[in-house]
This record gives sequence, structure tokens and C-alpha cells, in this order.
Amino acid sequence: MRTSRTIPHRRTTFVAALTALALTLAGVLTVAGSGSARGDVPTTPGWNLQWSDDFNGANRTLPSSANWQIDTGHGYPGGPGNWGTGEIQNYTASPDNVSLDGSGNLRITPLRDGAGNWTSGRIETKRADFKAPAGGTLRIEGRVQMPNVTGNAALGYWPAFWALGSPYRGNYWNWPGIGEFDIMENVNGINSVWGVLHCGVNPGGPCNETTGLGNSRTCPGASCQSAFHTYRFEWDRAVTPNALRWYVDDQLFHSVTQAQLPAATWANMTDHAGYFLLLNLAIGGAFPNALGGSTPTAETVPGRPMLVDYVGVWTKGGGTTEPPTDPPTGSSTLVLRSAGGLGAAQSTASSVTVASAGGGNYDGTPHNPQTFTATGVTRAYDGGSTQFDVFADSGTTIANGQQIRVSYDRTGDGTWDRTETYNYFATDPVNGFEHYTQAKGLKASTGSHGNLSNGTVKVEIWNAIGNGPGTVGVGNQSVVHIPYG
Repeated sequence: MRTSRTIPHRRTTFVAALTALALTLAGVLTVAGSGSARGDVPTTPGWNLQWSDDFNGANRTLPSSANWQIDTGHGYPGGPGNWGTGEIQNYTASPDNVSLDGSGNLRITPLRDGAGNWTSGRIETKRADFKAPAGGTLRIEGRVQMPNVTGNAALGYWPAFWALGSPYRGNYWNWPGIGEFDIMENVNGINSVWGVLHCGVNPGGPCNETTGLGNSRTCPGASCQSAFHTYRFEWDRAVTPNALRWYVDDQLFHSVTQAQLPAATWANMTDHAGYFLLLNLAIGGAFPNALGGSTPTAETVPGRPMLVDYVGVWTKGGGTTEPPTDPPTGSSTLVLRSAGGLGAAQSTASSVTVASAGGGNYDGTPHNPQTFTATGVTRAYDGGSTQFDVFADSGTTIANGQQIRVSYDRTGDGTWDRTETYNYFATDPVNGFEHYTQAKGLKASTGSHGNLSNGTVKVEIWNAIGNGPGTVGVGNQSVVHIPYG
């Protein structure tokens, strides 16, 4: 939840009411989630496991690069500052902040240096297609121990496990319309879990932004901070009206149904490619401040990690969960697919090689590009502009620059009615994907947009400068959002 902010990532809460509710719901219940790491992802009879991570690995190794990307800094490139929520920490890829603990857990640790600067960790799944199948149900679950710190020492702590609609990637200004499911949030070491839905418009709207539609309760049995608990979210399309449900240790504590929201709001939140998952531990920001004054304080203690035993995604009922092939019919967010496709996300992340510029200068002119195409696309122009988030990497090569051109053939007759060439992105000489987005700016464009009728969309990526090859993440990683509804 989060209070006042300009965009996503958990907003604040209706503080007094939810805190009171959390206190009244306290009870003597079984500790379904306490203990150390399970050692496996649990079997769930009746459900089909679609994706999971058990966080097995050596101490201080980073989480799987096939499953996760690590967010760094104080915001997405071109997105709102302080991640849109006022949080103050700098996210890093250092194992001091985010790593496996060698005992089957992910460990996200906030630290403070001698000058009072905070660092912490935030990761998100590379897959962005988690969605309930038509006529079926999606289940997202994680077993988490919140940072074991309470009272004044916990002021400013803000751990969370949540999901964002895939169109947010490469745009960063379309929250909350694309949807956000906060599966587990906690602030200031309070023995409560918050579950929240964000949707519609900000401020106000049907989801009462920036607060969202939320509820909270105390953790069953042992406190949220002292033990592992299992946090689950379900998106149920097998019932009418469709329903969203939040659980802690199998106990339902919040729900929202389709009937509570305008049809357009529900459609904007659900009729895209799906969601990606996030795990992070913020420090400060609107939500902690709402419950504890100005946080953190001098009494806040660094070094208390959030531990995550596993995260899993299951489905049951409905049709297949494998995304359709090109062209997509229900989403304006297209994923760069393996084998040159452009459409819905695939279940496996991979990469393609971008040929070296060989020391030449091809700024603005495609040179041996990787090309991705969607054909037979019929959509109405919505008046917007192209956005993209391409996962670009050039390894340790110095002075490489990848460049992108997006072209639109409105009728599929072979004539490119609109082309957009963006300024190249200077990749850094460090292994690991970076985000190349439309925020680099439009270098040149020709023609105009208009409705697509059996049209074609083409994306070309090449090295504009440099002496080495690069790579681009495909399958379920790099996305292009076209301005067609």
C-alpha cells in the first residue's frame, strides 16, 4: 500500500482503520509457517506448478539470473524518483544487500553507512506473464520471515512481496491502471500483514488511490517478525464474478471481486499479458512515515534481513497457460521472442547476440540488426506513443552502444507508414543486463500513426558503435508497448 506517491510499488494504507483491524484480528492460532527453510517448494494437490524458486545455493551468491533481475538505484530509468514512494535507500546488486544465505533462503538486508546512507535490495522476476487462465485460477505464494526487528529499532523498515502488471515495464508512468497486487507488506516492525489491490487512477478512483483497497491482520501464532509465514494471493476466474483473495498461513483476510470495480478498470488490470513478481525491503517512504512519523530515525537499526524460503506460481482449471504465438490479440505489450517473433511472453528466458559494429558508426542506420516481427495485427491507435524496455548487455566491452528502431506497417502491404529510431544506449563494461528504454529519446521519426488493419510491427536492434558484440534478453524479458488499444 503506500501513502502519497506518484506511482507504483505498494502504497500506503488507511492507517488507523487497518491497524485497529489488525489488532482485533489477533488470535491464538497455529503457527503454520514458522521454522527454518523447508528445503523444497511444497506440493499443492489440485494445482499445477508453473514457476518457482527455492533459493538454494551457496552463501552470498546472487539469486538465479534466469529467474530474477536485480533493480538498482533510486528508480527505473525515466521513471519516478525514489521508486514513486518516497523511500530513501539505494538498491544495489551487492551480496551484502541481496544474496542467498546458503541455508535455502533469499536474504535481503538493509545497511547504513557511517554517513547515514541506506542501501538495500530489490529483485523482480524476468517473467511478466503470470496470469489466471480463462476459467481457472492463479496462485502466487511465498514463505517469508519479515525482518526480525520491532519497536523504535524497526522504524522505516518496509518489506514487501508483490506483483505489477507487465505493461509497467518500459513505461513506468501507467500505474495504477495496469494493476498491482500487494501480497505481503509490513512497516515499522508491526505484527501485521497488509494485502492491497491498486488499480484505476491516481489519486482517488475506484481503488481509492494512493491507499488502494486493502486489509490487514496479525500473523497467526508467532509474530510476523519472529517466524516464517506463508503469504498467498489468488486470482480466480473460475467464479462469477471473478475474485481476488489474500491469505496468510491459509487464512483468508482480504478479498476483492470484479463486481466491486467498473468494467473498464477491471479490464485494464487483467486484459494484458500478465504480472511480474517483486521482493524488496525499502527504508522510509510514505507508508512507514504514515505509521511512525518521519522514518527512519537515529534509533533505527540496520542489518535485519527479510528471508524468503521460496516463491511459487501455480494454476488450476481453465485452458493452457502457455502464451499464444504471434500475433497477440489482447495486449499492446509485445515481448521480443526467440526466433524473431514479437508477441506474448514465452515461458523461458533466453538471449540473442547483437553483431559488433566493428568500429564503424551506424548511429541511426540498422547494421546487421536482430529483427523481431508481429504480423496480422488489427488494433485501433490510442493516441499514445511507443515505449520499450530492452534488456541490453555488452559484457565487458567498452564503448558499445545498442540502438532500436520500431516500425509500423498499418495495412501489411510492405510500406512502413511510421518508423521511430531512438538514440543509442551506451552499455556499461560490466556483465549483466541493463534497461534500455524510450527515455533515451527519439532520434528520428518518419510518417504517422494510424489504425492497424492486418498490419505489421517490426523491431530492429543493432550496435550503433563499438568493437564488440552484445546481447539482448528475449523470451519473457524485453518488451515493447505499442500505442494501440
